[in-house]
Amino acid sequence: MRLDDSGLLVSLSEGMFQQPLWHDFLERLRSRTQVRYVSLAFRPVDEKNIVELYAGPAAPPHLNRLFAEKYGHDPLPYRNMREGRVYALAELIPPDNAALQSYRSDFLHGMGVEDIRSVRVTESSGVDAWLSLAGVRISSSATALLTALAPHLRTALRGFVALEREKLRSTLTSEAFGRLNFGWLTLDAQCRILDMTPHVEQLFQRNTILRRGRYDRLTPTSPGLDRELTALVKAFAQDAEARPRAINLSRDPWMDMLVAPFRGQSVAAGGTPVAIVYLSGDRSSQADRCEQLVDLFGLLPSEARLAWEMGQGIPIAQAAANLHLTVETARNYSKKIYAKMGARGQAELVRIILSSVLAIA
Repeated sequence: MRLDDSGLLVSLSEGMFQQPLWHDFLERLRSRTQVRYVSLAFRPVDEKNIVELYAGPAAPPHLNRLFAEKYGHDPLPYRNMREGRVYALAELIPPDNAALQSYRSDFLHGMGVEDIRSVRVTESSGVDAWLSLAGVRISSSATALLTALAPHLRTALRGFVALEREKLRSTLTSEAFGRLNFGWLTLDAQCRILDMTPHVEQLFQRNTILRRGRYDRLTPTSPGLDRELTALVKAFAQDAEARPRAINLSRDPWMDMLVAPFRGQSVAAGGTPVAIVYLSGDRSSQADRCEQLVDLFGLLPSEARLAWEMGQGIPIAQAAANLHLTVETARNYSKKIYAKMGARGQAELVRIILSSVLAIA
């Protein structure tokens, strides 16, 4: 009988994308070998975040209690197994090891398990996987099948570890983007959204400047901005080296947009991306930010309002006009602001604000 005649290799390759993981593979292998249980366990070196998967009948409640109270985890010495070699239960339980002999008689026999065949494969990052068959008798053909499956299991393990690593990186990156109130989305030549970070949806919900329109099109509320965006995307579709454009969408709360040509390649976007849009939006209003400046640096409310304006890189004369102050009054305020915030000028004021907890508040 060939290794893959029952779809074993296909289900092994696809198992990392299933929920529960490897469900079809374990069931197929159990049916193929006619054993009571099949298990697949992934264990990092530190034994944390262990993934244990099973196919077979549920354990009786009294055995579950016994296992939890007396053992807590599978005590068989799987770490002693040589990589790629199939082991029998008798090789894992020495005759002089009373604890393991007790585990065999009290728990395994109660589960209807008289014998086990298990193979270990390793991955370069330190994660190991064990594929095991358990039942009354394990045939020689089942043992040979485990041996044949080992290199394919090693490949699947490598893919699983890489996928989990990318998931973790994506999660951490997404959290960082969220704390910075930052997100991105990709557009095709018709300004349809192909992909985006979760925080873009939150930015849409917090303002009415941009929205996901009909046919998933990125639709600005302003007709002028809509025309500008459409023209930009059309230009990027024709010239991937075109100059990116930065656009301020709102001042209170602050929201900026950078539209740039998409220079990468993607076969998973569901379309051809021609532009990437970076969005940065403040969750808080200007009034909230001024209150936070008062709390952080002991500024007076009037000083905080000027500090926030200057912290956006606005020249002091323009900031004074925005707040209906004279330039002389604004300069007097700025001296007090610099003293309280420990800044030697406006550039350092901007740096202090951007590097303070206001950036993630």
